[in-house]
Amino acid sequence: MPTFRQAAAKSAPALVHYRVCPADTRAHHWHVEMTLLRPAVTQRLQLPVWIPGSYMVREFSRHLQDLACSQAGRSCSVTQIDKTTWELHADPDLPLTVSYTVYALDNSVRSAWLDSARGFFNATSVCLIAQGLADHPHTLELLPALAHPSWRVATGLCAHRVDRRGFGVYRALDYDELADCPVEMGDFWSAEFDACGVVHRVVVAGALPSFDRERLLRDTQKICETAIRFWHGVAAGAADVPFAHYTFLLNAVDDNYGGLEHRNSTALIAARRDLPRLGEPKTSEGYTTLLGLISHEYFHTWNVKRLRPVEFTRYDYARENYTDLLWFFEGFTSYYDDLLLRRAGLLDDTAYVRLLNKTINQVLQAPGRTVQSVAQASFDAWVKYYRQDENTPNATISYYQKGALVALCIDLTLRQQGSGTLDDAMCGLWQRCQGGPMQEADVLAVLQALSGRSWAKEIKAWVHGTRELPLRPLLESQGVQVYDDAAQPAQRLGLRVTETAGVLRIKTVLQGGAAQRAGLCAGDEWLGVELPSGGWRIHKLDDLGAVLGPARRCVALISRDKQLLRLPLALPERASTWRLAAGSRAKDAWPA
Repeated sequence: MPTFRQAAAKSAPALVHYRVCPADTRAHHWHVEMTLLRPAVTQRLQLPVWIPGSYMVREFSRHLQDLACSQAGRSCSVTQIDKTTWELHADPDLPLTVSYTVYALDNSVRSAWLDSARGFFNATSVCLIAQGLADHPHTLELLPALAHPSWRVATGLCAHRVDRRGFGVYRALDYDELADCPVEMGDFWSAEFDACGVVHRVVVAGALPSFDRERLLRDTQKICETAIRFWHGVAAGAADVPFAHYTFLLNAVDDNYGGLEHRNSTALIAARRDLPRLGEPKTSEGYTTLLGLISHEYFHTWNVKRLRPVEFTRYDYARENYTDLLWFFEGFTSYYDDLLLRRAGLLDDTAYVRLLNKTINQVLQAPGRTVQSVAQASFDAWVKYYRQDENTPNATISYYQKGALVALCIDLTLRQQGSGTLDDAMCGLWQRCQGGPMQEADVLAVLQALSGRSWAKEIKAWVHGTRELPLRPLLESQGVQVYDDAAQPAQRLGLRVTETAGVLRIKTVLQGGAAQRAGLCAGDEWLGVELPSGGWRIHKLDDLGAVLGPARRCVALISRDKQLLRLPLALPERASTWRLAAGSRAKDAWPA
C-alpha cells in the first residue's frame, strides 16, 4: 500500500522538472533542460559524485558542459563552487531554467550512454540536484530521438503522461526515487511475466537473433518467485511485495559483465554469448553466471535497497558514504544468489557445490584474507575494491566472496545446532528492522533469538578478524566431502598471469609464494626457463610443467622494462586446492 507521503506526491505539483533529449547520438550528447518552479534566492545545483550500489567516487560532473541558467528570458550568472556544485542568485517568484549537455559514452550500468543503437542513463549522471528541493516531487520528461522513430523507453519510474512508446512524463516522489530508476531507450526486445501477482518486465538490448527469449523469461520468472517466497512465505502475493512492478534492463555486449540494483529495477550488462540460445537446451557456464547475476541483483531489492545499513538511511551524493556492513549486504546476497538458483531448480546439487567450491578457493588463494578483515574491506571499498591493482589480492579481501562464506558458516552452524537456518535469520531481520535501516547489533540480536546464545565471538572472529573460517568441519558436518587436490601451475607458483598471442605476462604476484621469493614482478614478460640440460621458450604456464617434468628448480628468463633477467625459481614440494563433493547427506544441508 502507498504511504501517505507517496499518495500526496501523486497530486502535488513537481517543483523540479527535467526534459531529457538524446540530442546528438553521433556526438553522444544528452541535452537536459531543468526547471525549478520555486528556486531559492541563492540556489545551488549539484551533480552526484557516485551512484548508490557502486561504492566509488566517479566524478560524473566531468561529462557535464555548457551549463546556462535563465529566468523570464534573462540569463543568470552562475558561479562554480567546487568540482560538482554551482551557485546562482534567482528571483524566488519566477521559474528558473537550467540547461546543459552531458557527454555519454560509458557502456556500463553505472553512468550514461548514447549512440545510434541505444541510450541509457542513471539520473545521478544526468540530473542535477536542486539543493533544498530534493525531497519534493520531481518529474522527468523523456523526448524521442527524431532520427530513431523505432526507439522505445523502459524504466521503473511511474508513468504520468506517456505515449505508446513510453516517451513523455514520469513522476518521482523525490530525487532519491529519480536516482533509483535508470532509463533505457532503443529498439530493444521486451516481454512481461507475472511473479506472485506482480508484473515483471524484461528488456534486452543488443542480443543476437539466436537469443532464446522464452527461456530467459521462464528462468527469470522462477528466480523472482523463489526470491519473493523466500522473503514473504510460500503464499506471498502482490500485497506482500514492496514494489508494484519490476523491470530488468539487460544490455548484451561483446564482452562485459555486471549489474546494479535499484528499488524496483536493475541494470545488467552481459556478454551476448552468455544468453541462452535457441536449440541449445544445455545450460552453459556463461548462462549460469548470468542467472546468478539476475538472482543477485533481484535479491538486493530487499537486502540493501530496503533492509540497508543505517549509514544509508539518507544518501549523501556529494561524498563517500561509509559502512562496514558490505560483508552482509553484498556477501550474504552473494551466498543466496546461487542458492536460490538451486532452489528454483536451475542448478542441481553438483553444479551448486561446484560454484561454492569456486568461491572457497578464491578466498583461500587470496593472501589478503590474513591482512584485512571483511568488515575493514567493506569500509575501504571506496579506495580498494573499486580501485584494484596488481597488489589487491595481497592487501584486501573481497567482501562479496568472504562475506558469502561468513553467511555459509552461520547457516551451517545454525543447522548443526538445530537452531533454524540463515533463512530464518534473514526473515527475522526483515521483521525486526521493518524492512529498513539496520546495524550489526540487529544481526547479533536475531541470531541470539534463534539460537538462545550470543554470537559475538563468531562475528568478532569471522567478520572483524583475519583467522581462517571453520569451513571444512562445518561442510563435513553436513555431508559435503572436502578433498585436497594438486594445485594448478598458477596457484602452485603464487601468481596470476595473462596469456595473449603467445605472450605470457605476470599480472599479480601473491604474497609469500614461490614467484615472489624468486623476485618475479607484476608486468614481467616470462620468456622461458633454463635447466642444466638447456633453455626452453614458454608461451603459457602449462608449458612449464612439460618442460620441468619432475624437476623443482629452474632459472626463469624474464623481460622487465626491456631488460633481460635470470631469476632462480624453486617450486614448492606440494600445493593443494580444495575440491568439494556432495555426499549422500548433502542434499539436506540446503533444502529447497
